[in-house]
Amino acid sequence: MRDPIDWRNPEYTAEEPLLSELERVFDICHGCRRCFNLCNVFPTLFTAVDESDTGDLDSVPKKAYWEVVEHCYLCDLCYMTKCPYVPPHEWAVDFPHLMLRAKVKQFKDGRTSLRDKLLSSTDTLGKLAGIPVVSQAVNAVNSSKLGRQVLQRTLGVHVDAPVPKYHSKSARHRLRDKIGREDVQAEPAGGTQGKVVVFATCYGNRNQPELVEDLVAVLEHNAIPTALVRQERCCGMPKLELGDLESIARHKDSNIEELSQWVSAGWDLIAPIPSCVLMFKKELPLLFPEDEKVAAVARAFFDPFEYLLLRHRQGKLRTEFKNSLGTVSYQVPCHLRVQNLGLKTRDVLELIPDTKLQIIERCSGHDGTYAVKKEYNAISRKIALPVARAVDGAAANYFTSDCPMAAEQIASVAESAEATHPLHLLRHAYGI
Repeated sequence: MRDPIDWRNPEYTAEEPLLSELERVFDICHGCRRCFNLCNVFPTLFTAVDESDTGDLDSVPKKAYWEVVEHCYLCDLCYMTKCPYVPPHEWAVDFPHLMLRAKVKQFKDGRTSLRDKLLSSTDTLGKLAGIPVVSQAVNAVNSSKLGRQVLQRTLGVHVDAPVPKYHSKSARHRLRDKIGREDVQAEPAGGTQGKVVVFATCYGNRNQPELVEDLVAVLEHNAIPTALVRQERCCGMPKLELGDLESIARHKDSNIEELSQWVSAGWDLIAPIPSCVLMFKKELPLLFPEDEKVAAVARAFFDPFEYLLLRHRQGKLRTEFKNSLGTVSYQVPCHLRVQNLGLKTRDVLELIPDTKLQIIERCSGHDGTYAVKKEYNAISRKIALPVARAVDGAAANYFTSDCPMAAEQIASVAESAEATHPLHLLRHAYGI
């Protein structure tokens, strides 16, 4: 159970009630400590308690509370996989949403850095860096040692953090013949309408457009008509991690108005990035519980492999594969795990003959912008190290993750791993 987020209530960011709730929840976490190995939030909290004068929360300075908040990247794993006190338990601990509340307070009070605001403005960055001449310059700076040193000094982007390339020919440019395509025949099955409108996402549009191309190719190979939305803005997840809920509201107004029209016309919705799917399916309905269009869009939104497996169970997925994959080392990203879908990517890829997935259910440590920040990069790499070791030890034919950013983070820590997205693996297996 999760309660709607009452973020427009003045008490939501009032300092005294917020600090009181932080103290209540931190005290519960201190007495439990089941989440000590998930991320750096809980070691930061427990160290602050253990090193305090009394060894209890009452002597922990309030400054340490905000250090805990800074380490939370809202992956939701503590809520979904560890905490025994989540609602409907009487203690009603929702640690990630409490951290969100604190981040909203920080943002409202003007304590958010310019660097963090820039990194979370993925739409704006993509549009600027996607200008042909600019994209070449940006990619050149990002790939040079000197350029990365300048970025670290000026913006605090760590020199060793993996940063994406920018493409002047976006996914929407490459697939422009599908923008606004509406008049198609479909074959419903398994709770799906049988025709899909693709939300390309900021990353899929500008940083890895071939990911969107792979998704469209796989869908159409399975006789599922596809279209791209007429217009789209960032889903809002980067702004959620920043605590900038007013920007999310503006993005929501634009995206939901567009997407709800497609839903009303009988289309399903898919995005290739798990964080974006999570935003539409889970987070926006909690932020805007009275918005019926948000609820309708949430019901129509699918993860790509969730969608394909639903079709497969009704005999509507093509299983004539030309290429096997062998052994695949597969990291399940956090924002996919917390959707409670099960391992749909594994289930679809293992339909391919002579293909077996080795599952790794641990965090990559990337998590939005956390890994690229100078002050957190070393911590993020430490979080990713167990995953990287598992990948190295697997000696698999392929390494993959549904989140391309998590995959690049893991590959940068591993000794010898090259990331390939599951959609590309499926397209390769089809031979299309």
